[in-house]
Amino acid sequence: MLIWKNEYSIGVDMIDKQHEHLFDIGNQAYELLKNELRVDKYDEIVQILEDLRQYTKFHFETEENYMAQINYLQLSDQKMEHENFIKKISDIDFRKLDENPNKYLDDILSFVFGWILDHVLNKDKLIAQNQG
Repeated sequence: MLIWKNEYSIGVDMIDKQHEHLFDIGNQAYELLKNELRVDKYDEIVQILEDLRQYTKFHFETEENYMAQINYLQLSDQKMEHENFIKKISDIDFRKLDENPNKYLDDILSFVFGWILDHVLNKDKLIAQNQG
């Protein structure tokens, strides 16, 4: 589970709010994973993953537009990382998800949480510091 901390803030309110929402989507998936009362989680997992994919695309577009406005020098690197993340989420094999939903969701969450934390802390934090 991800808890938003002030240290994750990059200092751009609009982007910070969107990052918080990405945490919320990830936490919805985490809560579903840990819910032992739900036996068939497939449809809910698919919906959460679709929400994550759609919101991430929206967020990356917003972030990239902001970087373009401030002439951020690392915009092309950011775009490439964003595209790779979207591809990874879009390439989810729903057959594997159906075979073992908990394990597959756990693997996806590990990837998503790790990527978001690394990207926010090591890439996005530089946006406000290195305006072109």
